[in-house]
Amino acid sequence: MPDPAWSTIFMIIILGINLVGVRLYGEMEYWFALIKILVVIMFIIVCILVSTGAVGGLGATGFKYWNDPGAFVGETVREGAVGTVSVLLSAGFSFQGTEVVGITAGEAKNPTKTLPRAIRNTFYRIVFFYICTIFLIGLCIPYDDERLAAGDDSATASFTLVFELAGINGGAHFVNTVILLSVLSAANSSLYTTSRTLLGLSRDGNAPAFLGRVNRFGSPYLAVCFSSVIGFACVFASIYSASAAFVWFLSITAVSGFISWWGIAFVHLRFRRAYVKQGRSLDDLPFKCFAYPYSGLFACTLTILIILGQGYGAFAPEFDRVTFITNYIGIVPAIVCYVVYKLVRRTKVVPMEEVDFETGRVTDADREEDEREVGYQPWWKKAIAWIF
Repeated sequence: MPDPAWSTIFMIIILGINLVGVRLYGEMEYWFALIKILVVIMFIIVCILVSTGAVGGLGATGFKYWNDPGAFVGETVREGAVGTVSVLLSAGFSFQGTEVVGITAGEAKNPTKTLPRAIRNTFYRIVFFYICTIFLIGLCIPYDDERLAAGDDSATASFTLVFELAGINGGAHFVNTVILLSVLSAANSSLYTTSRTLLGLSRDGNAPAFLGRVNRFGSPYLAVCFSSVIGFACVFASIYSASAAFVWFLSITAVSGFISWWGIAFVHLRFRRAYVKQGRSLDDLPFKCFAYPYSGLFACTLTILIILGQGYGAFAPEFDRVTFITNYIGIVPAIVCYVVYKLVRRTKVVPMEEVDFETGRVTDADREEDEREVGYQPWWKKAIAWIF
């Protein structure tokens, strides 16, 4: 069966899951996350065994590949820096989606307890499951391994190569299965995030009212169907050229994601300034960001640098028009949406003294109710909640 046919089938299944309601979505994401976490833990163990020479018969590699051929591509510092900047967009794309934890607040149980914990755990999970995995891959495989540049074959994926080094047969099939589950999980959560964002915009009067309609399961069915149009458009584009469509959609979504991250960081900085300026106590906030305001300023600066600098390859060694458009096309929708919104709604920036902190505010009664519902939890339940 052709790949677009399989993609269509999976899109219909994911569409059905999101139309049923948040309960089935949450259940599916739980099992997807469980499988991915177990696989990553197993992969980390295999990487440690390979790098220490316990398996594979190659001996202990340690930090050998950090010196030969080196940790960065290129013979000079400049070439290494350019190579690092050129992959920031793709690297950031892999991390995007972590902000979904904030969107689920409206449908989360005991949000005053679960949301702060989920936000803190997200950081630790990124460090452990993302950074640790990338670090170990660098210990096991040099960047100039010819198999890494062998195309789209799953047999050349870094995960597969590590399993081959460990002497584990069938690594390509295993990686295919994990990648499929990861893609389905990403599509499931992305459709949920997009539909709930449209629901919120609709109820605030910033999107058509029909997108705010919900079915008997509590799902914004019209927003879900509207959001799925992009997914089906990707399937349609892949019929003509899957690789070209992937590059374009990757650039658009990745740049849009960085713009969203910039917006989150900027809005948080302004939120805290307005909150204090109105004479409110920070002790009333159920969650306070680490290292404020430096963390927010760092996030704003870094996202802007990545958005503007990731297209460096379009200018060197000579200007490439197609590469330039591909790298920066994602900025256009954000600017167009902002300008059109301002022209149509004729809104102005809200002064800090007039920022509304009362609508939807968490009260002491809400916290007390959540405390009663959560109750006492033994250490092992807290440990499981932290992992999963």
